[in-house]
Amino acid sequence: MKKELTLFNFFTIGFGAIIGTGWVMLVGDWMVLGGGPLPAIVAFVIGSIFLVPIGMCFGELTAAIPISGGIIEYVDRTNGRSMGFLTGWMLILGNAPLCPWETIAISTLLTTRFSKLPGLSWLTSVKLYSIMGSDVYLWPTVIALMFAVLVIRLNFAGAGAAAKLSSFLTKALLTGMVLAMIISFATGSFQNATPAFSQVTNAAGGVGDTKATSFLGGMIAVLVMTPFFYAGFDTIPQQAEEASPNINWKKFGLIPALALLASGLFYLICIYSFGTIIPWQDFVKEPVPALAVLQHLHGIPEKISFFFYLVMLIIATLGPLGPMNSFFGASSRLILAMGRKRLLPESYAQLDPQKGTPTKALVVMSVLTLIGPFLGSNMLVPLTNVASLGFIFACMMAGVACLKLRKSDPGLNRPYKVNGGKFVICCAILAAALIIGLMVLPFSPAALNSVEWMITGAWLVIGLLILGLYGARQQDPTKN
Repeated sequence: MKKELTLFNFFTIGFGAIIGTGWVMLVGDWMVLGGGPLPAIVAFVIGSIFLVPIGMCFGELTAAIPISGGIIEYVDRTNGRSMGFLTGWMLILGNAPLCPWETIAISTLLTTRFSKLPGLSWLTSVKLYSIMGSDVYLWPTVIALMFAVLVIRLNFAGAGAAAKLSSFLTKALLTGMVLAMIISFATGSFQNATPAFSQVTNAAGGVGDTKATSFLGGMIAVLVMTPFFYAGFDTIPQQAEEASPNINWKKFGLIPALALLASGLFYLICIYSFGTIIPWQDFVKEPVPALAVLQHLHGIPEKISFFFYLVMLIIATLGPLGPMNSFFGASSRLILAMGRKRLLPESYAQLDPQKGTPTKALVVMSVLTLIGPFLGSNMLVPLTNVASLGFIFACMMAGVACLKLRKSDPGLNRPYKVNGGKFVICCAILAAALIIGLMVLPFSPAALNSVEWMITGAWLVIGLLILGLYGARQQDPTKN
């Protein structure tokens, strides 16, 4: 594979994958789930702190074993072939749905926001069908597909071309954050974020009513969703094989944790800014409230308010390209790794001789991504929770692999070691296990619902069938 990615490239790949456009699309949902901006802020801060040790585990493992889809190799070495497959399969569940998720987000913004602008009503002039209570329109679907094709083409061109897109989008997202800060400080008040907790009924956000009955319950309800919105730092190690030959691997080890911390700060500022522009109970009444609130800012001339709204709308529409780009590349590398380990047909391990890209794996991801715009906006929350479970399971296994390798292979060259040693590695494992428990235990306020369990169960069944078909081939050469 081509060796061309720098430390900054890796940071922007991870940061762009984490941030994306969830902060625009779902910040109102976070407030509804938590019962206010303050429980949501606390949840995202705790989520960041929980995941930083996991990011450091990924950093240690990747600096020591810098190969594409490395998590499959780490877990295979420490927990066996079957568990290596299961971890990679669950991480694909945590990563791959993000690509269609982002195309749904683009289509939703075009349907709910751009179509309301003067001269753009034609966007919703042709309705195709309804699915899960969500209307799907022709032109938003076509435009979302065009965005997806751009990402697909860049990934087929090579990691360097895709990294340039991530760098550009990171700057655009930071511009959006600064804009939200300026508006909040100019027009908002901390009083708008109070009371600290209250239940909201019939909210316009896709999650419906506040189900929690206390500040703690609201914080937990948001906390279990945070892995989905922090998912993305794991895209950094998945492309480690494409690192520049002169990269500093010791510094590389800190990049996942730095991307997490930067993203945590971004989310904190985002939720606070939008939660203080107007009273938060009024903020969550509108669909996509982060954009709706900018249309008519109190005390600001209409033309200036509309300008802010339009700028943020454009940034929000470009935002999904970042995580789509990063997760597209990371998921294809996981499929590549499975092909190399003969957990999938070996044809998935083939690389383009000129561009160094995993061609067949990219084709699989292209098909999955192009399905997205046809699924409708009501698939956003189920995909969020299902992907969170897959992602955090893989994170837990990365921590377990990091700890076991310290014992089984103490002589392994580790340019970077987890700060705090085995204690912090154990903290990473426990943090991931706690979040998994909150998602799977029936009495948890944030347990998966029946639809989400059906998606997860179907994915696991497919994985077990694949493992049964290809799992024995490594041991029986006559079947290769």
